[in-house]
Amino acid sequence: MSDEDFLARQFEDHRTHLRAVALRMLGSGADADDALQETWLRLSRSDTSEVANLAGWLTTVVSRVCLDVLRARRSRSEVSLDDPDRLEPALPRPTAEPEHEAVLADSVGVAMLVVLDTLAPAERLAFVLHDMFGVPFDEIAPIVDRAPAATRQLASRARRRVQGVTLAPADLSRRRQVVDAFLAASREGRFEDLLALLDPEVSLHADDAAVASARLGAAAGAPGLERELQGARAVATAFSGRARAAQPALVDGMPGAAWAPAGVVRSVFVFVVEDGRIISIDVVVEPDQVAALEVVLVGN
Repeated sequence: MSDEDFLARQFEDHRTHLRAVALRMLGSGADADDALQETWLRLSRSDTSEVANLAGWLTTVVSRVCLDVLRARRSRSEVSLDDPDRLEPALPRPTAEPEHEAVLADSVGVAMLVVLDTLAPAERLAFVLHDMFGVPFDEIAPIVDRAPAATRQLASRARRRVQGVTLAPADLSRRRQVVDAFLAASREGRFEDLLALLDPEVSLHADDAAVASARLGAAAGAPGLERELQGARAVATAFSGRARAAQPALVDGMPGAAWAPAGVVRSVFVFVVEDGRIISIDVVVEPDQVAALEVVLVGN
């Protein structure tokens, strides 16, 4: 078996997964096939003898190709990935049945594709890879040229936009009630009420600026804040007596909170609520990250 045949067989083993990634990323069967063609070309040119996880390597390559396509769409310009005069190995022929594409398209859904098309390329990539395929943020981060924490923020922003479009008004109202109740319990230091509003496995993520700000406050007797917290008791302890100056807000269309002295948003609290309980909280203070969020103050 030639080296090219060996690579073709390896590529074929991962084709279904790679096409699923490309289809969800690009929303077009033709564009997904083009992305696979480019991924095959890059594989055929590369030395993968020391690649321990070929599936991960190929996922990274097809993701980068898709990111280029999304950015090209965004700028309304054509980007040539190849030299048209150079002969390249032919892409191995697909083995999937024609109806397989329809199954993949249905799993994405027309409504979802419409929402995904409103996202920035990096947001879409982070959301698709993490939420749909379970790729860890530390593996996505190099693809979008961001730190893992910032990459998680991209996915969170995309997730909130998707939920904001697909949630019924009644669902949004119930989530608003949960967030408002949490803020009130936090201000008043009602620890047991905080526990009741938090999922037992709730997670809290604070960016570096939030941790530094809390550290300064701790020197003056205010509660401190860790970068990562897990579990209802730890998160309730961190928020008990804290959110005195926070006011309700819509964050990318979803119920959240912000600290906005004189109407200028300085920090944002991003909540994810499921089944009447808060499952995650992001505390965002980094100016660039705050600026990237769409925050609408709604008063107390």
